[in-house]
Amino acid sequence: MCGRARCTLRADDVSRACYRNHGAVRTINMDRYRPSYNASPGADLPVVRRGDGGSDGEDGVVLHCMKWGLIPSFTKKTEKPDHYRMFNARSESICEKASFRRLVPKNRCLVAVEGFYEWKKDGSKKQPYYVHFKDGRPLLFAALYDSWENSEGEKLYTFTIITTSSSSALVWLHDRMPVILGDKESIDTWLNDSSSSNFDKLLKPYEGSDLVWYPVTPAMGKVSFNGPECSNEIQLKTEGTNSITKFFSTKGTKKEELNPNDTSSHDSSVKTHFPESIKKEPEYTEDRVQPSLTVKCEEDSKSSVSTFSQEEGSKGQMKRDYEEFLADSKPVLNKADKISSASPAKKKVNLKTSQDKQPTLFSYFGKS
Repeated sequence: MCGRARCTLRADDVSRACYRNHGAVRTINMDRYRPSYNASPGADLPVVRRGDGGSDGEDGVVLHCMKWGLIPSFTKKTEKPDHYRMFNARSESICEKASFRRLVPKNRCLVAVEGFYEWKKDGSKKQPYYVHFKDGRPLLFAALYDSWENSEGEKLYTFTIITTSSSSALVWLHDRMPVILGDKESIDTWLNDSSSSNFDKLLKPYEGSDLVWYPVTPAMGKVSFNGPECSNEIQLKTEGTNSITKFFSTKGTKKEELNPNDTSSHDSSVKTHFPESIKKEPEYTEDRVQPSLTVKCEEDSKSSVSTFSQEEGSKGQMKRDYEEFLADSKPVLNKADKISSASPAKKKVNLKTSQDKQPTLFSYFGKS
């Protein structure tokens, strides 16, 4: 695609760029030409085309100022011309579409400019670049022209720039670029050859290394912004500081650079400063209880219960013997109600009635 260009060339600059150095070239409507640093569709630009006859000089070419943006001759006279509708023509379809195929045999021309602008998309933002030859010589675009007459009888000449797929060097910028004719042979073939079969080899991307580019101010996106600053080179901000998408795309790379062996899911950009001893200390969670520790706790618990039961049983026996020894003076416990709870410390005792006969101390030792 080519929708903006810089053209501040003089008439003789255009002639020399087309290798027409043998004499003066006839000009048509060049008084309408206004040099521009930010030309857009609708602008009047110098165009080189084949002449109509003997008065066109030895080379048979004419320097004709035309409006950028094709208006086909079959357009209604009362219709308002729209120069943005066909300011480019795809090389792949110029022999198929009615607006272009009738122009290919005899209405081929060249458009001379110093450079063109193209925009690089970055999300919602667009950065313009200025594309030109390194040595400053003019670019010559392959183009087609036509004439249209309005309702007032005024004849208007217009042209469209032919585009092709981008070169390998410019594909990063845009998928289309204008067809650039870079040598005298291709220029003469496009202007003078009557065989359309030879055009296929011309309508290709320009792969020369002398085609260079640099970023320019986004202000030139406005057609009203016109001046030398349109094509002045600017310095872009450091990559990665002005795009949130670039931050997220490089986040994983930064994580690997900080700790290549770390496979955890935490953000490596958060730095921790713990003592070395704490970092090396193994981590345990509630689910990681050691089996040996569990078994040991269970055995200790069982051992404590068993010892407790034996000691309490021994103390209970001594207490019963003491109670029987004091049977003559104090009532003793009933065997059926000796223990009313499972805990020896909290067991309740019931006094026996005076009617029950209790063994004496003598009878106790007599039994043994």
